Amino acid sequence: MSEAARVGHGWDIHRLVAGRPLVLGGVDVPSDRGEDGFSDGDALLHALIDALLGACALGDIGGHFPPGREEWRGISSRVLLTKVRDLLASAGFRPVNVDCTVALERPMILPHVPRIRRTIAKDLGIPVEAVSVKGKTGEGLGPVGEGLAVEAWAVALVEELPR
Repeated sequence: MSEAARVGHGWDIHRLVAGRPLVLGGVDVPSDRGEDGFSDGDALLHALIDALLGACALGDIGGHFPPGREEWRGISSRVLLTKVRDLLASAGFRPVNVDCTVALERPMILPHVPRIRRTIAKDLGIPVEAVSVKGKTGEGLGPVGEGLAVEAWAVALVEELPR
């Protein structure tokens, strides 16, 4: 790894509603409710996008993909993640590894973690071993614990590309 490594942190939360798919890390997770959002509402990828952008001081997800613009309505957050990966490359950076945590009362995400890790690794162009995804519950507390929301945090390490 180069000496010009940077770290970014991201966070997101979405209300859970009936009639929407639950998408986490680009993977459809079977559930009776999904994220309410302008795009697909993938809280995990939104947190990861903010972590990557933050590591490179390139703003945030809302600045690059403003909600309310029709071109982003219902878009897969995987598309947004690959656009951010390319933006990082244009700015002279590449992801090294990411660590993500999802807080969701139900369903359990553990059975889906291997697929989520592979999907993120593929979209970022990094080894699956460089992608960590963990699931937590709200222990019955707050909007996550009451099953009303999903929350996600991400930390990303990026390095400067050789010039």
